[in-house]
Amino acid sequence: MLQATFQKYTLQFKQPSGTSRGVLRTKDSWFIFLQNTNNPTITGIGECGLLKGLSADDVPGYEAKIAEVCQTINNYAYWLNEGLSTFPSIHFGLEIALKDLANQGSKILFPSDFTAKEMPVPINGLIWMGAKQFMFDQIKTKLAAGFDCIKLKIGAIDFAAELDLLKYIRQQFSAKEIEIRVDANGAFKPINALEKLRRLAEFDLHSIEQPIKQGQLQEMALLCEKTPLPIALDEELIGVFTADKKRAVIETIRPQYLIFKPSFIGGYSGTQEWIDLCKEFDTPWWMTSALESNIGLNAIAQWTAILDNPMPQGLGTGQLYTNNIESPLTVKNGSIYYQQDSQWDLSNLMNT
Repeated sequence: MLQATFQKYTLQFKQPSGTSRGVLRTKDSWFIFLQNTNNPTITGIGECGLLKGLSADDVPGYEAKIAEVCQTINNYAYWLNEGLSTFPSIHFGLEIALKDLANQGSKILFPSDFTAKEMPVPINGLIWMGAKQFMFDQIKTKLAAGFDCIKLKIGAIDFAAELDLLKYIRQQFSAKEIEIRVDANGAFKPINALEKLRRLAEFDLHSIEQPIKQGQLQEMALLCEKTPLPIALDEELIGVFTADKKRAVIETIRPQYLIFKPSFIGGYSGTQEWIDLCKEFDTPWWMTSALESNIGLNAIAQWTAILDNPMPQGLGTGQLYTNNIESPLTVKNGSIYYQQDSQWDLSNLMNT
């Protein structure tokens, strides 16, 4: 028999982090704790990572749904198969907790050379929105830390200033030296998005994420058809729960790339459905976290490591918080590692 409890935990950003939707200072997660009554000394922990205003399951009754799952935890097969179809972050948290419990609470969810031999997974360096000098200082820090792929959040400050920043970077570093991804988080309007893409394409960028808001399939399809700059979709996948609708998104838009945030799209199983479609449509993809703590980041990073995707992944968010859960995950030389001489420290989580 299984028993489950849950706990809300508020992560505190080290510094306010700007996006086109506003500035983030805190981020809430809910943790599910699972035990088997036959061996209550072992606990599996999973993270339900919600982003306010963006996650499909940011709805009234979210915490009540977690409570219901925990109260009926021995019906976990129902919850995984259908009961959480519209609660992707809770689905993922339950998947993580079950997998952790099955692996003796070790946090080694997918044994591989990543967990056993410190095999690196390349990642992009994330540059947050802000004043031009602030963004440039972040870029210098990432380059000094060994990153050769950086991702800039754009769309919140003056577009001309963002172009100036990209121009300056390209004057210093060629596309062969530094791969630049930009993320507009849906900030552009369909009426002028193509012109902005043309301006951005002058700087040999790798791709742009979500140039216009999700849900505008025909407008996005037209952009992907005419764009001089490869388009990667991530928010477009939010709230797309059924196999038919997932297929319709790819068939209609035909994006150059897809980006997967498991907390947004139904965890391992929901993401795997998208990966299978990418194989069918020959669409490249990469994985990224959705600002989870190290519990969720670990669950994503270990899975990504066994999927054999060579592209830089978006898994560099583990150092964002003052009160993160200490883990063996570490970032160096533009990659994430599972450090063998480090241990998990759950005291931050257990003492709240």
